[in-house]
Amino acid sequence: MPKLCCLGLGVTALTLADRLLRDGWSVAGTCRSDTKAAKLRERGIEAIVPSGPWSLPAGTTHLLSSIPPDESGDPGLALAGAAINPDLAWIGYLSATSVYGDRQGGWVDEATPANPSGPRGQQRLDAERGWQALTPAAHIFRLAGLYGPGRSALDTVRAGRAQRIDKQGIVFSRIHTDDVATILAASIAQPNPGAIYNVADDEPAAPAEVIDYACRLLKVEPPPLISFDQATLSPMAQSFYADSKRVANRRIKDELGVRLAFPTYREGLNSLLDGGY
Repeated sequence: MPKLCCLGLGVTALTLADRLLRDGWSVAGTCRSDTKAAKLRERGIEAIVPSGPWSLPAGTTHLLSSIPPDESGDPGLALAGAAINPDLAWIGYLSATSVYGDRQGGWVDEATPANPSGPRGQQRLDAERGWQALTPAAHIFRLAGLYGPGRSALDTVRAGRAQRIDKQGIVFSRIHTDDVATILAASIAQPNPGAIYNVADDEPAAPAEVIDYACRLLKVEPPPLISFDQATLSPMAQSFYADSKRVANRRIKDELGVRLAFPTYREGLNSLLDGGY
């Protein structure tokens, strides 16, 4: 029986884990608290809170790291470094399109040289290089802006936190969590050790456009358009507005045969609304 071990069991890894469990896989993974570990075990996941010397759970055949790096480095690398098994059938690392930096709205693909414009992008690039140095077999997945149940423009509007920010030329790419799981499952089914994949939908869009569409779905008046200088944003949100680019996704289609369930934010938000989220 194949067994996936997830270093970090956040929303993306859990979406994949639930799919594989339904297909008869075993799933293990790490988390940071005993409380979360207990809840994960109720879902059929072998949850571990690492402490001290650590090794991959017995029977692990596939490994996914989704732990984001910080100024101290990549915690997933620290866990995997002492435990990596050369016989693993597949290894994946979830990175981000922030490694490309600001392209002033231009297109990037996997052949575009990485050129981070801020510390978060540099941390992601450093982590990618760390995984590639640890094992040339690692697959790198560069995720665009992630959304899904409980974390979409619909939730932002409902919470009264939505802002339509007018910043000239700004455009982002996005990806639904279900489509990320589809892409990861497709790669697991046909490994290409060392490959890099952009994980994005078909239609980059300005964030104000997405908020406006969410408001129309919810039948509420959109918030007024304001300048970037007027907006109230966290440091992380501000970093998103520092980069503008369109992320090409041709490789996941041509190489992995992926057909996105949510090719644009419109299908994604419609589905979330219909699902009652």
